[in-house]
Amino acid sequence: MTINNFPIRRRGDRLTLRRANEEPMMAIQNEMNRMFDQFFTDPFTLLPIPGTRLAAEFSPRVDISETDTEVKVVAELPGMDEKDINLSLEDNALILSGEKKSDVEEKGKTFHRVERTYGSFQRVIPLNVEVDEDKANASFKNGVLTITLPKAAEAVKQAKKITIKKE
Repeated sequence: MTINNFPIRRRGDRLTLRRANEEPMMAIQNEMNRMFDQFFTDPFTLLPIPGTRLAAEFSPRVDISETDTEVKVVAELPGMDEKDINLSLEDNALILSGEKKSDVEEKGKTFHRVERTYGSFQRVIPLNVEVDEDKANASFKNGVLTITLPKAAEAVKQAKKITIKKE
């Protein structure tokens, strides 16, 4: 049987060693340094449940795609109505904002954990091309918002064919 003189505790992906002759103040300093390093590399690992986000935080997921003639943004907004969503084009950016409300009241039940998120949100999506604001349109169906932004005529570039010469 082997006896280990160094008690080892597992923390995340790192092993923490505490030597018996280490001074308590130095151990605290080392632990604080480790926590600051961890906070600036991956702050969400310090939460009680690793990798979780704050419960009050809601930010819709978006897919952004671009073709030769348009920019398309698809946002997931489950449980929302189109009247709760605001769209605007400002300073060469698409601004998607709104509020996800919780108005469900269930009497007689005791909740131990609720994993739905609610609250106001704003997503600013920078556009790297000029768009024709007058032809922009949006549709909302089954919790999915689809925004189509046609590119301005001067932004649509025609592909130029390059001929290859044989030597």
